[in-house]
Amino acid sequence: MQLTETHRPTLDQALEAIRTRAYWSPHPEHPKAYGESAPADGLAAFDALRNTRFELDQPGTDGWTGGEVSPYGPELGIEYPHPDIDVLLPAMRAGMTAWRETGPETRALVCLEILSRISARTHEFAHAVMHTSGQAFMMAFQAGGPHAQDRGLEAVAYAYQEQTRTPEAADWSKPQGKRDPLELRKTFTTAGRGISLLIGCNTFPTWNGYPGLFASLATGNPVLVKPHPRAVLPLALTVRVAREVLSEAGFDPNLVALAVERPGEGIAKTLAVRPEIKIIDYTGSTAFGDWLEANARQAQVYTEKAGVNTVVVDSTDNYKGMLSNLAFSLSLYSGQMCTTPQNFLIPRDGISTDAGPKSYDDVVTDLAASVGGLLGDDARANALLGALVNPDVKSRLDAAAELGEVALPSRKIANPEFPDAVVRTPVIVKLDGAKPDAEAVYMSECFGPVSFAVAVDSTADAVELLRRTVRDKGAMTVGAYTTSEATERAIEDVCLDESAQLSLNLTGGVYVNQTAAFSDFHGSGGNPAANAALCDGAFVSNRFRVVEVRRQA
Repeated sequence: MQLTETHRPTLDQALEAIRTRAYWSPHPEHPKAYGESAPADGLAAFDALRNTRFELDQPGTDGWTGGEVSPYGPELGIEYPHPDIDVLLPAMRAGMTAWRETGPETRALVCLEILSRISARTHEFAHAVMHTSGQAFMMAFQAGGPHAQDRGLEAVAYAYQEQTRTPEAADWSKPQGKRDPLELRKTFTTAGRGISLLIGCNTFPTWNGYPGLFASLATGNPVLVKPHPRAVLPLALTVRVAREVLSEAGFDPNLVALAVERPGEGIAKTLAVRPEIKIIDYTGSTAFGDWLEANARQAQVYTEKAGVNTVVVDSTDNYKGMLSNLAFSLSLYSGQMCTTPQNFLIPRDGISTDAGPKSYDDVVTDLAASVGGLLGDDARANALLGALVNPDVKSRLDAAAELGEVALPSRKIANPEFPDAVVRTPVIVKLDGAKPDAEAVYMSECFGPVSFAVAVDSTADAVELLRRTVRDKGAMTVGAYTTSEATERAIEDVCLDESAQLSLNLTGGVYVNQTAAFSDFHGSGGNPAANAALCDGAFVSNRFRVVEVRRQA
């Protein structure tokens, strides 16, 4: 396997990209870039997986389990190996020594080969992501394919960079005056902590899963992948590819393994406190994230939990562009993104715009109209919204109409290709920010296509409410629209003080709920929404330790 010749240039480009923060991606976003037959081949490969047993040939299989049902309706009918963890975990540790001894560069290049083979099957992975997450096909293709692969490669680049900060060896000589100097030969080896547990999420199994998976593998740790029970297939395919590459490269395939749970088993809690588990990556609810941080004391825990994403609307010199941008942000994947804005803080006396003064009611009505216009055509709506990922999201959406005055009601949309898909447009609810009962609503995350237009007394009050929201509830993203330099500085100061990622005056084709690998940080790790950022040096550097051996020269 010609790893250096094939992948070293890509690694070097990735290292340059994270240094400059410029746009770069080696993974094409357009489906046609993968060859003329790729769409049909990918769909056929996905269809061939359905109603089969997903063989992995990993140790400790004590039965079979499954049960995934596509948010678009069809049962996938796939059975996966169920692990006896008392057998599987020791087998995973067995390959650590050779994986450590091969060094950071080879580990990185093996990871890049895994990503390369996944990239070649992007169409197949796209269908797997679509039918487990409910994303529309094009989003599943891009976010579940090249964008996820970019995030994995980014993690490998950071892992390599952090591990090579220290030289592999050094000669040390300390002068002693007239006496001979003290001389030592020192070696420095990066050593993984132990088995890393990846707890996958339902909405973005690859995009949220690949950073932790590849950060841990590249730093010398075996990785046990525990997918969300509704979204097993994309990560199971990933595990299969990783095991094939590891084996072909001469390493133990059990460095990557799969742990699929039986219905109601709750295997994540069991695994999380096992002494063999030294690293945990988790994306999901705040409740379980908090539990992991409190109880998995033997492990280094990286969590992305829930937050209340907020947009301050003070003024704009592109009113139409602002509304269009926000409408798209609310609609994309039915708002089922951890970065989708939830609260819009709007002064009750209105805002100034290039289209003249706009009252609070004007802004809310116009935003509702912009969403309605964007989603007025059912075919376009299906392509943007996808399907609701699970019944809990639908329940929250249905209950939202009782929380306040509805400015934009949600409507059902039929999907001709998948009649059983649950497709809904977003709902916008008006709330008075001064009322305590309203505060209980907008200060809680309502995951899904639900947003609140919160009337506040002034922009200053909006800025203060933003501060309190990020500090107390956390936020993955903050957005703001203002033509005032003073207001811009005030909002920026809040985000710097409270560690929140800020997007200002977006009116074009970049949206607050999108981040680009190698350039944008996803989360900050500095507020309650997440204790880590994707991806920075801190995300990888505590996954390994540097072990020193000193010898008398």
